[in-house]
Amino acid sequence: MAESAPSLLVIRRRYLGDIVLLGSVLRNLRLHWPAARITVLTEAAYAGILPLNPDVDAALAFPRHLSNWPGFIRTLRRARYTHVLDFDNTEKTALVSRLSGAAVRATFNRELITFRFGWFYTHVAKVANDFYDSHHITETYLALLPALGVPVASREVRLVPRPADLAAIAAWAGTGHPTYAVRPPRILLHPGSRSLFRLWPVERFAAVCDRLQEKLGVQVFVVAGPGEQQLVEQIRSHAKFHLVAITQRFTVGQFAAMVAQFNLLLCHDSGPMHVAAAVGTPVVALFGSQNATIWRPLGSRQTVLQTTLPCACLGAVTPTNCEQGNSYRSYCVRQITEDQVFNAIAGQLAVK
Repeated sequence: MAESAPSLLVIRRRYLGDIVLLGSVLRNLRLHWPAARITVLTEAAYAGILPLNPDVDAALAFPRHLSNWPGFIRTLRRARYTHVLDFDNTEKTALVSRLSGAAVRATFNRELITFRFGWFYTHVAKVANDFYDSHHITETYLALLPALGVPVASREVRLVPRPADLAAIAAWAGTGHPTYAVRPPRILLHPGSRSLFRLWPVERFAAVCDRLQEKLGVQVFVVAGPGEQQLVEQIRSHAKFHLVAITQRFTVGQFAAMVAQFNLLLCHDSGPMHVAAAVGTPVVALFGSQNATIWRPLGSRQTVLQTTLPCACLGAVTPTNCEQGNSYRSYCVRQITEDQVFNAIAGQLAVK
C-alpha cells in the first residue's frame, strides 16, 4: 500500500439496521487502509452499536442542542480528517462534511432524489434508481468506494459481542431467568418495529409459538424494545403455552450478546434483524411493504417471508393502491400465514 494511513470520518445518521449494514463499507476501508483511523458519526441513539464493529476505532454523535455545534465543529477540525464519506447527503451532513476540513469529501447522487450541496463535495458517486431498487443496500453503500480508489474486496457485515456485554447477559441469566439455561432449541421472538405498518398480528405470533412448543419442543423467549412491552403481554395473553418474557432493558450491545446465544430470531423487518444476522444468528424475518431485495438480512441462514401482491408499493410513503377497507398499517404483512412462519422456523432449526 503506497498511501499513508488516512483518518476517515464516515457519516450515517440513523437507523440501527442502516448503521449495522454500514459495516460492509467499513470492512473494505479497513482492508484497503489497515492502519487507518476510522470514526463513524451518527445520532446518539444509534452510537451504541458501533463498538461491536471491529473495524471502527471511534464513534461520534451529532450534538442534540444547537449551542453545542460550535464546539462540535472545532472537535471535528482538530481531528484532521483526510476523508469524509457522507452516506446521507442532508443539509446537516453536507455542512459537517464541508466544515470538517477534510481534503476528500464523498457522497451519493441518487437518481430521482434531488441532489443538493454538490459543491460541498470533491467526489460524487451516481446511483441509478434501477440499481438501488434491485440490489441490497450494502451494494449501494459500496458504490461510493470506487470513486475513492478503494476496491470492493469483501461484503462481510459483522458484529462481535464485547466481553462486558456477554458477562452482563450471563449475570442476568443466572439471577433473573433460570429458564434461560435451557439448552437448544431456543428461539427469541422480537415482535416490535418502529413502524406500525410492519407489525404481524399478536394472536398469530402466539399461535406459532404454541405450535413450536407443542410440535418441536422449542423454548420461546419474547423481548421488545422501548415502549413495546404491551406487544409482549398481548402475545402471552393469546398463548396456550408458557412464553418467557424478557422485561429487563438491555443496551444494544447486551442485546447483541444475548441474541448471539439463540438458535434463531423471529422478527419483523427491523434493526434487531440486522443485529442478529451480523452476530451469526439465523433469522426468520417478516416483511410487509418494504423492499426485501434492499433490506433483507444478510447471510446464508436467513429466511425472508413476504407475500407478493399485485398492489405492492415497496414501502411507498403514501401507497395509492390499498383497498379502502384494508389498513395500510398491516395489510401487506397480514398476508403471511402462520403455516409459512412455522415451516420457515422448523426448516431453519432442522439445519445442523
